[in-house]
Amino acid sequence: MSSFPLPPEDRALSPHTGWTRAHWEAVADALLAAVSRHAGPEHALIDLPGPRPSLSGRRSDALEGYARTFLLAALRVAGAHGEDPHGLLPRYAAGLAAGTRTPTAERDLADGDAVSWPTIADRPQALVEAASIALALRLTRPWLWDRLDEGTRERLRAWLAPGLAPSPVDNNWWLFPAMVGGFLAEAGPDPDGRARRALDRGLGRIEQWYLGDGWYTDGRPRAFDHYNGWAFHLYPLLHAHLAGDRALLATYGGRLAAYLRGYAHTFGANGAPMHQGRSLTYRFAAAAPLWAGALTGHTPLSPGTTRRLASGALRYFLDRGALDPDGLLTLGWFGPHPATVQPYSGPASPYWASKGFLGLLLPADHPVWTAVEEPGPAETADHVVPLPKPGWLIQSTAADGIVRLHNHGSDDQPAGEALPDSPLYARLAHSTVTGPAHGDTPDNHFGLLVDGVLTARGPIRPLGAGDGWAASAHSPRADGAAPPGLTVTSLVLTAGAEELRLHLVTGAAPGTEIRHSGWAAAGGEAHVASGGPDTTATAVSVGPDGTRLTSTLRGLHGYTRASCGALPGGTALGEAAAVPVLAGRTPAEGPALFVAAARLTGTATPPPPPPRVTVDGPRVEVRWPGGGVHRALLAPGEVTVTT
Repeated sequence: MSSFPLPPEDRALSPHTGWTRAHWEAVADALLAAVSRHAGPEHALIDLPGPRPSLSGRRSDALEGYARTFLLAALRVAGAHGEDPHGLLPRYAAGLAAGTRTPTAERDLADGDAVSWPTIADRPQALVEAASIALALRLTRPWLWDRLDEGTRERLRAWLAPGLAPSPVDNNWWLFPAMVGGFLAEAGPDPDGRARRALDRGLGRIEQWYLGDGWYTDGRPRAFDHYNGWAFHLYPLLHAHLAGDRALLATYGGRLAAYLRGYAHTFGANGAPMHQGRSLTYRFAAAAPLWAGALTGHTPLSPGTTRRLASGALRYFLDRGALDPDGLLTLGWFGPHPATVQPYSGPASPYWASKGFLGLLLPADHPVWTAVEEPGPAETADHVVPLPKPGWLIQSTAADGIVRLHNHGSDDQPAGEALPDSPLYARLAHSTVTGPAHGDTPDNHFGLLVDGVLTARGPIRPLGAGDGWAASAHSPRADGAAPPGLTVTSLVLTAGAEELRLHLVTGAAPGTEIRHSGWAAAGGEAHVASGGPDTTATAVSVGPDGTRLTSTLRGLHGYTRASCGALPGGTALGEAAAVPVLAGRTPAEGPALFVAAARLTGTATPPPPPPRVTVDGPRVEVRWPGGGVHRALLAPGEVTVTT
């Protein structure tokens, strides 16, 4: 739980989380107070302690500490209509004046200059922070920018100006020059139109990545993750809102509403956002698109559901150790977890979580704050929601509140080449209660042993997602190369908590060994549950609060043995973890079809009878305990599913 005082819970207004607007304000104040103790001279740089600097160096990291917390301060003060009892804006105004006095190309802080900001042209990461500074200035303009002396404003315009150039990175980064341009065009003057062009260029660039139904891919052909919500939707919509641009609001608002229809299903009953994709250390920034929908009126969610999901996400992390003893956000998921963190992140990177406080812009009498909390989708009933654009199938169960994401479309691979698999993208499935293994034994993976090496998944080719199913194909890669003619066609079928995983292997020599792993159960302790047939393996973990998680994998066709082993180092969800694994070999004759049943559950209730599965060559029929039926036909690179 948090290490700072909070208001009493209000279980009448917020029966699910107990938290209200007063709690959000208290958390924001505590976060800002904690970082202020690490501010340098004149509050220009905030150099937070950490295990290592980012790739951009300590000066850039310290600017990050300033910029990302400035955005939080701006949301706090703007949401209070300029009231600033803690004196936040004067401190950040002093930092603006000092940091822009003599910008420098020096990347470290060892030269004795603990004030100067890095120049954007010399340190591209400064562009990211410039966008946060520009948004913060825009939000607080009447109380900060308009009160600055002209000399400070001119220096700040000069420092921001290089941020109007085309983005050096071809992905969501195009929105950073756009946000800088949006502020400079509004604050003026913009005599040559550079600011407006940067805005239009950035918004125009992301259009090529919009695939429909609210989904953007982040520059690469199939890179779907939380950047959809906290970047692609947030920045354009917030600009449109602040500019009062009704046409843009209609465009981006409609997209956000479509996105939220699926996104709301990805939050677990425990408040957890989906553990998938990069930059997970931004944690409750996952709440930003929820608030953006309420702020602009473009949301399919009720006010009570919006607040329940957002407050649930904030409590989820604060209750599980996201803050260190000094009240600082750590690099990780709960506490520190180096494997979750990318090289571009430094000690202040987690403060992109400031975006999660967007709801403070809504007045205290807005229904999102006054309505009684309503349950999220994962709490109301079992759901299976196909999301064809990213190639995902969302499966949730009300009995335990777990949400599972079956991944048949997001790989974060660049066009025309194949990089090593990222555990945060390449897995067959992700969830709100598990994290991927980052060691030698991958969880939720299907691979072949080629010359003793387990193949990687590589680029994913989605084959569709529909009523209770999702499918994809890939060319397995061994040591970075794809053996000629080798293809795996994968299909998942779901109902309730049950998953049926089918994999058709073509082009492999008879007798090739196959490995398929299930969910990695992690917590304070984990062990292998005994019993079951030779092709069934079960892993059980127990969390610090006594919550049990059971992961079972059962071979139904093609597999000949099962095992379950510990995962050294655990996962982001716990230091102790175990994963079930099935093994088999491709047959000498007939289709090399492998069928397994997987189950991830957080309840102690005995499972229902297993589905009845009939395999006839490449055809599979599944009769679920609840009465539904799936029939599937698998061919190389093709899947046909009927119900």
